[in-house]
Amino acid sequence: MRKAIVFVALNLFVFTLLAQIQMGAERINEYLPQIKNKKVALVVNQTSIVGGQHLADFLLAKNVEVVRLMSPEHGIRGKASAGEKDESGKDSKTGLPVVSLYGSHKKPTPEDLAGVDIVLFDIQDVGVRFYTYISTMSYVMEACAENNVKMIVLDRPNPNGHYVDGPILEEKYKSFVGMHPIPIVHGMTIGEYAQMVNGEFWLKDSVKVDLTVVPCKGYDHETFYELPINPSPNLRTMGSIYLYPSLCFFEGTVVSVGRGTDFPFEVYGHPDLLGPFQFTPVSQEGASKPKHEGKLCKGVDLRNYSTIDGTLSVEWLVNAYAMIKNKEGFFNNFFEKLAGTDQIREDVIAGKSALEIKSAWMDDINAFKEIRKQYLLYKDFE
Repeated sequence: MRKAIVFVALNLFVFTLLAQIQMGAERINEYLPQIKNKKVALVVNQTSIVGGQHLADFLLAKNVEVVRLMSPEHGIRGKASAGEKDESGKDSKTGLPVVSLYGSHKKPTPEDLAGVDIVLFDIQDVGVRFYTYISTMSYVMEACAENNVKMIVLDRPNPNGHYVDGPILEEKYKSFVGMHPIPIVHGMTIGEYAQMVNGEFWLKDSVKVDLTVVPCKGYDHETFYELPINPSPNLRTMGSIYLYPSLCFFEGTVVSVGRGTDFPFEVYGHPDLLGPFQFTPVSQEGASKPKHEGKLCKGVDLRNYSTIDGTLSVEWLVNAYAMIKNKEGFFNNFFEKLAGTDQIREDVIAGKSALEIKSAWMDDINAFKEIRKQYLLYKDFE
């Protein structure tokens, strides 16, 4: 009961703070002089809203010469399923050419940046290493550095910016769902993270981009920010956003996280699990051919679980593995890319407790926090 009361209180606190936070994109006087009389490309999606308008429409109305749009996973309108390619083409509203930065074309080419003076990056992130918008940003930074194009990141709050947790990514598991040596929950806004990538020389060949971050106003890392627009098709509620860092481990297993239901990333289940809750995944917009499509899954409903506790949970992973019949087939080869290490799989198989598993990465977390401090733009949670 106490957790539920805390959750309600925090939600009231969120609504109070929303009106006081000004997004980087809304601070037009901070960046309009830099893009005046320049050819501008935008890296945007459905979250790139300024005063009720898409950033592209907003800047075109300000007579900014926007020449190209680029989209991350899920596309300009945010409707493509996870892992599904959003084809390049033209934006139906503005007629501007759209370059999809996904699939085999994750990094802008010299041709994509031809004639571009400045790239504006404005996308709402959720503060988790395997959420691919930060990987897209890293590739854009790298391409801009290589092609002498300035980059401006218009910052937005991090809904999971109130804690740091999870194992640090090991180099051998580097992929699009984890490009740099950071924990699963890094506790930084997308602008702070951009500064870290640049400052730590993590781009290819240690190049550095000419980077400007336009920070938010009225935000700090103790702010619980409620997203006004879903950042992707399967993160539809604040509960799912808070649960995402923990439940995404299941994407590297046979267990479903509810893709193909009305509550993705708020439940977990499998046909062979025991549990009081049941669901049957079906194909739908944003969830094409979900795991266990058409099969009755049994498991756990976490929609009433208080998730703003500032920790990453591996308890659900441990419990599901203990219950599953076919333990040999529980994990798949995607798991290490998500976890960033093989230690979690080994520890779960060995029967270690959630507390024992988490203790293995605490020293690394403390070391990371010292690096993180150098790049923070806002008051920290500690």
